[in-house]
Amino acid sequence: MPISVQQHQFHLQTDHTSYLFHVMENGELGQLYYGQRIHDQPDYPDLTAREEHGAIPAWRLDRPDFQPETLKQEYASLGKGDYRDPAFQVTSPDGSRISEFRYQDYQIADGKQRLNGLPSTFATADDVQTLTVTLRDAVAQLTLALQYTVFPHQDVIVRSARFTNAGEQTLLLDRAMSSQLDLPDANYELMQFSGSWARERHLVCSPLHSGSQSIGSLRGASSHQQNPAMFLARPTTDEDHGAAFGFNLIYSGNFLDQVEVDAFDTARILIGINPEEFGWQLTPGETFQTPEAVLSYTTAGLNQLSQQMGEFYQHHLVNPHFAQTPRPVLINNWEGTYFNFDEAKLTAIASDAKDLGIEMFVLDDGWFGHRDDDTTSLGDWDVYAQKLPNGIAHLANKIHAMALKFGLWFEPEMISIDSDLYRAHPEWTVRTPHREMTPGRNQFVIDMANPEVVDYLYGKISRLIADAHLDYIKWDMNRNITEAYSPTLPAEQQMEFAHRYMLGVYQLYGRLTAAYPNVLFESCASGGGRFDLGMMAYAPQAWTSDDTDAVERLKIQFGTSYGYPQTMMGAHVSAVPNDQTGRITPIETRAAVAYFGDLGYELDVTKCSAIEKAAIKEQVAFYKAHRELFQQGKFYRLDSPFTGDGNVGSWQVVSADGKHAIAARYQVLNHPNPAYNRLYLRGLQPDQRYKIAGNDHVYYGDELMNAGVFIPHLQDSTEGIEESFDFSARLLVIDAVEK
Repeated sequence: MPISVQQHQFHLQTDHTSYLFHVMENGELGQLYYGQRIHDQPDYPDLTAREEHGAIPAWRLDRPDFQPETLKQEYASLGKGDYRDPAFQVTSPDGSRISEFRYQDYQIADGKQRLNGLPSTFATADDVQTLTVTLRDAVAQLTLALQYTVFPHQDVIVRSARFTNAGEQTLLLDRAMSSQLDLPDANYELMQFSGSWARERHLVCSPLHSGSQSIGSLRGASSHQQNPAMFLARPTTDEDHGAAFGFNLIYSGNFLDQVEVDAFDTARILIGINPEEFGWQLTPGETFQTPEAVLSYTTAGLNQLSQQMGEFYQHHLVNPHFAQTPRPVLINNWEGTYFNFDEAKLTAIASDAKDLGIEMFVLDDGWFGHRDDDTTSLGDWDVYAQKLPNGIAHLANKIHAMALKFGLWFEPEMISIDSDLYRAHPEWTVRTPHREMTPGRNQFVIDMANPEVVDYLYGKISRLIADAHLDYIKWDMNRNITEAYSPTLPAEQQMEFAHRYMLGVYQLYGRLTAAYPNVLFESCASGGGRFDLGMMAYAPQAWTSDDTDAVERLKIQFGTSYGYPQTMMGAHVSAVPNDQTGRITPIETRAAVAYFGDLGYELDVTKCSAIEKAAIKEQVAFYKAHRELFQQGKFYRLDSPFTGDGNVGSWQVVSADGKHAIAARYQVLNHPNPAYNRLYLRGLQPDQRYKIAGNDHVYYGDELMNAGVFIPHLQDSTEGIEESFDFSARLLVIDAVEK
């Protein structure tokens, strides 16, 4: 079984990894090992061996070798001799901040139940087991339950913590991380995924060094700037070989991922809610549950780490109704019309899109209130009669009559000053009393910590879903929180606001997805500003970035692929010159990038030339023919656009049986007299024979992977050339030759 307990020693085993911790002499928990799977034994004396160091506090006079600062701990406190950053901190009514959680007992259960009120993992089979270890602070009368769920076949462990006040006095929870992992050395590179609006999740690597390195957010969202996914890889690890840890947090608000290297070159990893701007009044009888943290390990390289984590999300996090369901090819009117549309214009776009094979029409911003620009009407989720005099349901019926699905854009978490909702409920706007409000994109944030707001939004959105029989909702969030405050909370609970805000968002998502399980939700936050697992638990796909430029998307999608599978990535073909960069790229290249995600189009097809329409029709047919492979296939990163001059990037998807694959090689700029190039494929069966479309030669899988495929250089003469060879893409469709 995945979980073994012997002599107060806990051994969590996946197919390829082991995670061990034990109860130490002082009753607290000590970390022993996390890495490649090892045999289960009654004890591990070598892993518990200690050395005494000078000038360091010890637990007791008679135990000078028990020095908390030098021990690997499982969920550490502060103030008892361990000076590293703690996993938690509690303030008692007398102002003291010392905690001593002693081991009480444990329970093992088959499967995994969802957490109440938080996005979380689940399992009823797949050999999954959950361990709950209970500890107690007798002085504070506070109970701590550490939960570990082992998903053996994806080599994933999920952790969380739950604090329960069993006493008669209110306690203040100042810090409550979801996971702590103490490693015996710090010989790793930190891989983070950073950026900004329109250039999200770029790969940034740096070696660990003495002191603390962290990424995080205080924006009220996981943010464009940083992402909760974080990897630690040995310096020699590459995409196909070597050891690496993967970490992620199932949460969409303020977060912290931190690695601290101490004086003895050991590394402590902390994952959870950012303790800055966090505090929780834990009243008698109340429980606080942290979000879940995801941990994974492999010795088979970064591609393997991404694949096993992505497979885990598909089986144990994403809404099962959509996890394996083909995602429709859609057209979104936003970049095609912006706010300037009426019913005739929309139906014309939908009709042409239908002729091109597109499966769903999505009406974006501008359909509600009296919204002709971005200064008005957010919160007034009633149809703009001047644009759509017959209503949303009438438009939806016309779209459905074309045998197209119909989707609608919302921005539920926002409010405009110029809106009926603000005039009726100005107190629903997030603002600090007696302070100026800070606008962002001409709008403000609505108080999702207020249950009345959640009820109002549920009523408005659910009515539209029912009336228009919506198939899809794009849920946007175009600015972050400032002046964080809620009048629904007393002064001593204002530090709870950011987390309560997220709980309100999750409650609204949960109610809507439960009531309308067949509606596909897509998360968006001004593009990729909330691309995280918390959102993915409700919205199985997310708008990867507002930047639809094919060249910029190479880095965005390549970086995103480390922490998330391609089926979570909304990827669209838009018009050129591109709205974000002004770059003009071939429509073939735009599609070749967007294929490796959930394909969509974001342009006015009624303005496309006959040649462009023919290209789109061919692209849609090609994508549909290979949709399962593009969306569900194993994704391999081949050549990184983050290395060298960034001129070339390539990736590949492979079917589960290894018999079908599509690889893509992208070259940003053409060069004269270039070097000899080969593309080395991955994931094929070595003894299987394959053909590449357009090539009569038959290859063995081992040849394609080890010797590679010759990539001829592009045109090196301008004679007779009418267009640039820059921004090129080459697709290789590889199929097994049956014997």
